[in-house]
Amino acid sequence: MKTILFSFKSFCTASLIFVSLSLLSCGGGGGSASGSDSTASSASNDEAIIGAGSSFDNPLFSKMFSEYNKLNGLKVNYQSVGSGAGIAQLTSKTVDFGASDAPMNGKQDSAVSSPVIHIPITAGAVVMSYNLPEVKDTLLLTPGVLADIFLGKITKWNDPKIAAINKGAKLPATSILIAHRSDGSGTTNIFTTYLAKVSPEWNTKVGKGSSVNWPAGLGGKGSEGVAGLIKQTPGAIGYIEIAYAIQNNMAFAKVQNKAGNFITPSIASVTAAANIQIPADSKVSLTNTDAADGYPISGFSWVLIYKEQKYGDRTADKTTKLLKLISWMIHDGQQYSGALNYAPLSPAAVSVGDAILKSATYDGKPILQ
Repeated sequence: MKTILFSFKSFCTASLIFVSLSLLSCGGGGGSASGSDSTASSASNDEAIIGAGSSFDNPLFSKMFSEYNKLNGLKVNYQSVGSGAGIAQLTSKTVDFGASDAPMNGKQDSAVSSPVIHIPITAGAVVMSYNLPEVKDTLLLTPGVLADIFLGKITKWNDPKIAAINKGAKLPATSILIAHRSDGSGTTNIFTTYLAKVSPEWNTKVGKGSSVNWPAGLGGKGSEGVAGLIKQTPGAIGYIEIAYAIQNNMAFAKVQNKAGNFITPSIASVTAAANIQIPADSKVSLTNTDAADGYPISGFSWVLIYKEQKYGDRTADKTTKLLKLISWMIHDGQQYSGALNYAPLSPAAVSVGDAILKSATYDGKPILQ
């Protein structure tokens, strides 16, 4: 297994950045969308709806929950802790809902006390963000080159394989620093699922999942941590949700799709990737799309709740508030997607989401009619 080689000075610099970012992230990088910084401690608290999970969703959720609070005063505390942690908190029933950029897997399904339903909430792009001040034009990346970078096989930015697809670009001899997630992450699942589809070597050596054994690089907690690591480290490349790249004025690459086109991640290219048939349980992957104009590293994100909502000391009133919130998110709440660079749900996805929501019960009786 190859690793990226640094000079002692570069290693120390990267290590200090990593430690600093980890401390910042642990100290509250996620925050809550409604203004409270309390942790998700008890799903039985009727004063607020409590959620945890995807950092991919956090910019959109922050806006949605703020607007919903203005409409009816409901407080939503959301912790951007990563999809894996969100599922873990839902499993332990310390939150009212989880959020994940990957459907629950068999192991996670077996750990919950009763069935969990997945409501599609948004679709977005995972972008390849990089820190190369010398490169003025947008970097182009092919699936093979991208896989070789993250496998640690390409270690310099002026590597002939990168130069061959970026003709005329002034690529520096800078060492490549890979920034990846250190926590369980649906964003990681989207990216590694893509790499496993396009690279047999990646599929064999690393595979796909919310957490993998990375062949090279440094880890940051949450999309926030990875974005910070890239921004502060010349020569870095990593995968983050597009909103973080745009909010932080970070460069990101065009990626070649299955049709051979180099695609800029955008609302339009994610919408094209998401223009597929949605199964009844909503669990579907958008990566490596067949759409000629689709961005190949796109994915849905889901809100997760227990199908049977009567557990512990939960009240019928609170469960009704939760489901009305989620229903608003997949309908009126979608108006806030575009400005934050998320693709609004398609009518087909909304229809599937409605049907799934209506399957939720309290004491065996439907909550929403």
